[in-house]
Amino acid sequence: ADTEKVKKQIEDVIGIDTNHSINCSGKTGEGVDDILESIVKNLPSPKGNINNPLKSLLVDSWYDSYLGVVILVRVIDGSLKKGMKVKMMSNNTEHTIEQVGVFTPKPQDIDKISSGEIGFIITGIKNLSDTKVGDTICDVSDPIDKPLPGFKPSKPVVFCGLFPVDNSEHQKLKDGLAKLKLNDSSFSYEPEASSALGLGFRCGFLGLLHLEITTQRLEREFNIALITTTPGVIYKINNRNGSVKELQNPTDMPDPTQILSIEEPWIKAIIITPDQYLGSVIKICQEKRGSQKNLTYSGNRAVLSYELPLNEVVFDFYDRIKSVSSGYASFDYEITG
Repeated sequence: ADTEKVKKQIEDVIGIDTNHSINCSGKTGEGVDDILESIVKNLPSPKGNINNPLKSLLVDSWYDSYLGVVILVRVIDGSLKKGMKVKMMSNNTEHTIEQVGVFTPKPQDIDKISSGEIGFIITGIKNLSDTKVGDTICDVSDPIDKPLPGFKPSKPVVFCGLFPVDNSEHQKLKDGLAKLKLNDSSFSYEPEASSALGLGFRCGFLGLLHLEITTQRLEREFNIALITTTPGVIYKINNRNGSVKELQNPTDMPDPTQILSIEEPWIKAIIITPDQYLGSVIKICQEKRGSQKNLTYSGNRAVLSYELPLNEVVFDFYDRIKSVSSGYASFDYEITG
């Protein structure tokens, strides 16, 4: 492995100082002990007070077919104990803790999780939508006034229709989508009917990778042959009467005479490509209504920054970038609005 070359690329492309980096090997285990020691030595200890009223952050949650919803929590102040009655501050629901534990990495039951620690609790919740990531959990008997800042909620931005090849598998597809939603609160779906494709579902995803993973899981885990419609995005319709409508499906388009303006989502894209393919990559970006923001070099690699309409990216953009660069270019993006 050429560690010095990789360090230089990390500094040039990502901008992270590698002076204190530790060489390690996942194959032999070399350097792993040094990494763990460095974490203990360099990372600051969590702040919090065990004597203050309970204040904990819901970090993640997933559905277990035997236990119900398992909630991963980080305790900021106070402690969580078995039998304690807690409240979710986002919806004011109250629950009694049936089980408290930590991952070591296997689940291990303990008596309590105290300030600064991360562990899991089980309260008998059966619906994953009742547990919102970023929610604040407090003690019912000693509540707090102000919740933690939490996380920005995830909203679907890419939509497409999923239809079974065989219409008799509609119920099978519905059951599969329901099971996937149990462990993925950012995924959404609603029934949709097409005169050409029959009964199916209009599904919302966080992005293209999310869409691809979900469709592959449906085909592999539930053995459903799928027809996927062309992905689309949400448009914001500003009407002349002052109302705003979010449009996912072209069939819901209002009367054009009532529309003041239409807004579409944009992304900030970072494309890293060997410089011999730069011209072809820029040509594709320009064809997709892109606006170039920056161009830098790291050795023989060009780092290209573009603003692009999301609708132009969701169809064939990634495949074309890979094709013109012989597979060497990488593409990453974030939604800007």
